[in-house]
Amino acid sequence: MFKEILEKTAKKVMLMLSFFVFYVYGFLWTLKPRRVETMSELLDFFYYRFLRLKKEHVEVVKLTEHELVTISRNPCPILRLALFLELDTRYVCKLVSEPVCRYVLKRLNPSLVFERNYDYIRPYKDGCMERIYLRP
Repeated sequence: MFKEILEKTAKKVMLMLSFFVFYVYGFLWTLKPRRVETMSELLDFFYYRFLRLKKEHVEVVKLTEHELVTISRNPCPILRLALFLELDTRYVCKLVSEPVCRYVLKRLNPSLVFERNYDYIRPYKDGCMERIYLRP
């Protein structure tokens, strides 16, 4: 029983540390004021500059004046963390990644809305689908 409690505590500590590190990175990245007006700019700044994804790892499913839908197939540290901790990626992404992504996007443009499709996420699918759109 003690071993189980210790393992759960260690997992929580690793999740909290991961969130903290990612949030500090997001905070530091947003210290330089950046503003995006178009979805093409958003794709560049958020996926390629902030998340540092390679273009070949990001499939652009939809790109319009008001909406960007992507599927990412990058070597994802959060996916690796979830698999290492034997936790569901839907839980780990919602806890570690989503708040930071929302924070950074709000700094890029307060009208942006971020949605991750938790029915289309690795390892259950071949990639992770996200939708970002401008609030009307």
